Amino acid sequence: MGGATTTAITRLKKDFQKLLKDPVPYAIAQPLHSNILEWHYVVTGAPDTPYERGYYHGKLVFPADFPFRPPSIYMITPSGRFQTNTRLCLSISDFHPDTWNPSWSVSTILMGLISFMNETTPTLGSLTTSDAEKRVLARKSREFNLKNAQFCEIFEELTVKIKEELEEEKKRNVNTGIDETTRKEPESSSWTGNVLMVTGFVILLCAVRYVIMHANASDNP
Repeated sequence: MGGATTTAITRLKKDFQKLLKDPVPYAIAQPLHSNILEWHYVVTGAPDTPYERGYYHGKLVFPADFPFRPPSIYMITPSGRFQTNTRLCLSISDFHPDTWNPSWSVSTILMGLISFMNETTPTLGSLTTSDAEKRVLARKSREFNLKNAQFCEIFEELTVKIKEELEEEKKRNVNTGIDETTRKEPESSSWTGNVLMVTGFVILLCAVRYVIMHANASDNP
């Protein structure tokens, strides 16, 4: 159990059961099988935020004497809000043991992280980027996570879901391309028809002009 005390093991198992029974909105988390002190989480970007449709993988590293000291918090997936693979300075992290409350659970930590993520308050380990940049990173987050073997191993069901999402989007993009081609065909046909019409009109004018000139020549021998 990575040197964890009996108290830490008991408490973290209890927190895990609580998460399963009462999940935190837009977040999932679980400990490594090999080390209960290292948890991995995924925060899903909420609707109407720059993180919408993004999946943000990170980890919580708990001290051996948890819950009497707070965990270190990291984010692994680029988000535009936090530096990657860097300890984050939050009131619920090991940067502030003086403000830590032992009654706070893993659920509390995740809710605090999500709340701070949706703010713009700077801190050690945070980044300043535009909403447009965050949206780009949200779209790229799925491919980024799928390249992470640990993410795919820990979050098997989510990995399948992300792959299905990407496949569905790929199909929609292909279908959109076919529709666009179909829409362009009538435009091309219409253009060809217009050219033929103008050409025919010019030929008709030339023929009329020839007839008039020939008639005038006949009237003036």
